[in-house]
Amino acid sequence: MITSVLVAGRGEIACRIFRTCRELGIRTVAVHSDADANARHARVADAAVRLPGAAPAETYLRGDLIVRATLASGADAVHPGYGFLSENADFARAVIDAGLLWIGPPPEAIEAMASKTRAKELLGLTPLQDVTEADLPVLVKAAAGGGGRGMRIVRRLRDLDAELAAARAEARGAFGDDEVFVEPYIEDGRHVEVQILADTHGTVWALGTRDCSLQRRHQKVIEEAPAPGLKLELTESLHETAVRAARAVGYTGAGTVEFLVADDKAHFLEMNTRLQVEHPVTEAVFDIDLVALQLRIAEGHTLEADPPRARGHAIEARLYAEDPSQDWAPQTGTLHRLTAPEGIRLDTGYTGGDEIGVHYDPMLAKLIAHAPTRAEAIRKLAGALERTTLHGPTTNRDLLIRSLRHKEFTTARMDTGFYDRHLGELTGPTPDPYAPLAAALSDAHGRSRFGAWRNVPSQPQAKRYTMAGEEYEARYWQTRDGLRAEGVRVVHADAGLVVLEVEGVTRKFGVARYGDDIYVNGGRLTALPRFPAPTTEHAPGSLLAPMPGTVVRVAEGLAVGAPVRAGEPLVWLEAMKMQHQISAPTTGTLTALHAAPGQQVTVGTLLAVVQPT
Repeated sequence: MITSVLVAGRGEIACRIFRTCRELGIRTVAVHSDADANARHARVADAAVRLPGAAPAETYLRGDLIVRATLASGADAVHPGYGFLSENADFARAVIDAGLLWIGPPPEAIEAMASKTRAKELLGLTPLQDVTEADLPVLVKAAAGGGGRGMRIVRRLRDLDAELAAARAEARGAFGDDEVFVEPYIEDGRHVEVQILADTHGTVWALGTRDCSLQRRHQKVIEEAPAPGLKLELTESLHETAVRAARAVGYTGAGTVEFLVADDKAHFLEMNTRLQVEHPVTEAVFDIDLVALQLRIAEGHTLEADPPRARGHAIEARLYAEDPSQDWAPQTGTLHRLTAPEGIRLDTGYTGGDEIGVHYDPMLAKLIAHAPTRAEAIRKLAGALERTTLHGPTTNRDLLIRSLRHKEFTTARMDTGFYDRHLGELTGPTPDPYAPLAAALSDAHGRSRFGAWRNVPSQPQAKRYTMAGEEYEARYWQTRDGLRAEGVRVVHADAGLVVLEVEGVTRKFGVARYGDDIYVNGGRLTALPRFPAPTTEHAPGSLLAPMPGTVVRVAEGLAVGAPVRAGEPLVWLEAMKMQHQISAPTTGTLTALHAAPGQQVTVGTLLAVVQPT
């Protein structure tokens, strides 16, 4: 039997696997980079082994170091988690050759399916070879890995070579493999997948369907089980294809077969030979623990002949540290607090006080709701997201709430183009106009006890804040009877809670402070100084870094004095495992170039200047 498991990953999935291991009495071991030295997964494990360095290529992608760490820690089994080396056949072989138990499919099955090109060939499908105008649009995809990295939509033939190069670079950095391929891009299809589970005795379960159509940058945002609105015949066909794919390669353990569904027809995408990020919705619907079953299968146990029966509906939302209104720019900083209401499953790799850096995926947590019906699950999850306490960098929380309540989603008419059509309406700010007043009254509470009131009429106190990109001023008076504000009645005010009566309705405002950042009922305000500090002026046409990260590429041949076109890509930044393109804001001449490959930049760093013509 397994006595100790090392998880060859980080963050949320490592913490999730450790939770099941603890319940089963299995000792846990984490590996961590220097950037993750104080990460939650390293703290909660029974033991942790350092992988020197910060970049994935020198830490979590080093199979030799992870095998060495497993042996040094005394663990007898390795769980690959997801991402990094989870679909690397050579790593699986190295684990097995070291005399360790591999909690995953055989290396041969990984080899057959982990490469999307080989998986298609196995099922009689072939990628596009010579792309023509008639083939457009096409999708460039990394042959290894997943998570949307190394994927590019190409709509103009002249862009193909550049997008192939960009996809190769991103795939190489994320997976250590720069193989890419091209396939037709199906507009407005639904992303549907089948969870499979297979033992070593020939039993293969198809555990229903999941819909993962709401995606940004080809990475899933909201997932649910079962996939709504599929015809019975189509569902049965998806199950049959998934089981056939598993049997074809002698698969064991957990895996996912993914399809794009359009016009009631399914197009095979890939088979992921690992646990998926969205596995909790399947666990909720079938009332199982997929990690526990992975462990049992690795120990040689047999599955029941038939899978358990599904019940109800489950939906998962991925909470990312990113700003959807700014081209999904990743956000960094301190996560001060993260708590979800009771009755909701919260899977996370962070706790209050943790730092969100630039090296890894920006996903903070997953919230999962289960209910008897889809409509009830949607309502439950949207309400839970509203009540989640989240103090830290900008996130996609508001986007998730609005997405769940959007008519296209509630009526199950969504597809993979959902955010292309609706991002603008889903990201507009909706600040609470009373939040600045609540912040000001909370701040004034401590001073009002020291006689800072007057017997004669006086000018109001005023404090200024920024909220959702706008500036607000809050005015109030300190009187003999306490704090007063125009148009409302101050029922209560202290450092953590302000209660206002607004047009006969009593409203509560929870207040938390972290330096100049103030959180009022989940919304973030920044206190402005009475006398603004001098600011740096930038010339027109300046390109500033929109996020912290690393310059990974500068356009070939780009030099001061070169002519550029509006929209022409000039610099590529990498942050949180995704590459972001910085383009010329106008047609003109490049008059300054400060960016260089390998350079670390912060938000607002001057990268280049384009003089308009």
